Amino acid sequence: MLSKTRGIVLHSMHYSDKYDIVHIYTEAFGRTPYMIARQRGRKRGVSHALFMPLSIVEMEVEHLNTRDIQRVREARICFPLSSVPAHPVKNCIALFLSEVLYRAIRSQAPDGQLFGYLNDSVQWLEMADGGVANFHLVFLMQLVRYLGVYPNISSFSPDGYFDMLNGIFTTIPPEHGHYLDREESVIFSRLLRMNYANMGLYGFSREERQRIIGRILEYYRLHMPDFPEIRSVAVMQSLFE
Repeated sequence: MLSKTRGIVLHSMHYSDKYDIVHIYTEAFGRTPYMIARQRGRKRGVSHALFMPLSIVEMEVEHLNTRDIQRVREARICFPLSSVPAHPVKNCIALFLSEVLYRAIRSQAPDGQLFGYLNDSVQWLEMADGGVANFHLVFLMQLVRYLGVYPNISSFSPDGYFDMLNGIFTTIPPEHGHYLDREESVIFSRLLRMNYANMGLYGFSREERQRIIGRILEYYRLHMPDFPEIRSVAVMQSLFE
């Protein structure tokens, strides 16, 4: 069955001498793996260059529910990315976030709101003139809304603690040990108020930024048992030194 859908590239992996498997979060089918042939010589086909991390593509695909890996018949860039691959900071952010998305989004069910958030975020990163140092922090904190584990911020108190296991603020430290101290809890609450429009107003030191990334990923692991260590986090932590 031939279908048309937009998709956002999450991850590409070597499959054989002739093919790669590209995992794409699609608007119509959710997360889906596609087999992409490597072009040889003048042989026509789908260009592998279209499927860079976070690329937004429009595809005509063969989608069969009985098939584990689907096929792409035609593809084109839906929203060209020029500054993301060329800008060292933006490119690093894109590689880091695509790895997080590949690990965090497991469901194959389509979610229009999640796709819209990813699509808008990628376009915002591409068009931003500068001030993207907090982009990945805002992205990760807002992403948990669509993953169903957004914290309850109504109980926030400046002298409280954030219970990461239960996603709430408390007045006393939880017994289970998975919580942020008072200073970290204030920073965490600040992150929950940030968005792409106002993120440039918030400044963090190198140490704070490193600790924030680590704590956010810890929150992901607590609420997604299969969420692994992110290999590119070390690059992100050194990016703004």
